[in-house]
Amino acid sequence: MRVLGLGIVTLLACPAEAQEVRQSSPPPGPPHGMTTGVPPAATGWSITIGAAPVLGPAWQGSRQMALSLFPDLRVNYGDTLFASVPDGIGWNAVNRDGWRAGLLAKIRFGRDERNGGSPFLIAGGSDALAGMGNIRAAGEVGGFVEKSFGPRRAWRTRAEVRQGFGGHDGVVADLSAAYRTRIGRAIVSAGPRMTLASGNVMRTYFGISPVQSARTGLARYRADGGVLSYGLGGNIVRPLNRRSAITLFTSLERLGGPAADSPLIRERGQRMQATLGLGYGFRFGL
Repeated sequence: MRVLGLGIVTLLACPAEAQEVRQSSPPPGPPHGMTTGVPPAATGWSITIGAAPVLGPAWQGSRQMALSLFPDLRVNYGDTLFASVPDGIGWNAVNRDGWRAGLLAKIRFGRDERNGGSPFLIAGGSDALAGMGNIRAAGEVGGFVEKSFGPRRAWRTRAEVRQGFGGHDGVVADLSAAYRTRIGRAIVSAGPRMTLASGNVMRTYFGISPVQSARTGLARYRADGGVLSYGLGGNIVRPLNRRSAITLFTSLERLGGPAADSPLIRERGQRMQATLGLGYGFRFGL
């Protein structure tokens, strides 16, 4: 259940002191922390183009791994408007004194019972969803608030709340914290994260309806809302020059009770989920 908006961090282009690493939302889309590592220009329009091969679960809760090649196209207007594959479309309505807040829209990829559903799959996959049926892509709209603090504002906390439509009609909330530091020319960021989801989201991706039970042999299951996943994520960004960078990113997450208790996970999946990726990006102005 990766979010296009995956997951998968941002950096470079401006002086190193002004560079900032972002953590994206949860997994079918780019994974948590996915990035090409290049931040937007301080003013005016800028475009960043990149790609990131990612090794991770074929679907959220899968025990099979898959290799996907995610594109990363980012369009920014200074530090006010942003649109990208991992982070969605958003507006920083508030941006002062370490605070950021605004509106946000993302898309969550659907799930395909044949292989897990990633549209960027290049190897691997999973047949564990056979009989579960397909789930359409979902749009998610809402808002975010973020606070950076401490020496050099090295600490950052962020919260997002989004209402879904299409593939699911529930509410998703992402909470994260991260600490950033510099080691030589590299910028390292790591911290905890958690995703909460309403019952509609849980039932869409982890519930077992009577029809699905008959097709799969799995016991019926009606999932409640609660913690969808929690874990740790981190990335290392290595600038190549003022316009390009490479980023190594990884995460280790554990499904929460409502998802982990599903017969789909207990019999065909696993609770622990690990992701590893490498991104490259190049930024140019308009």
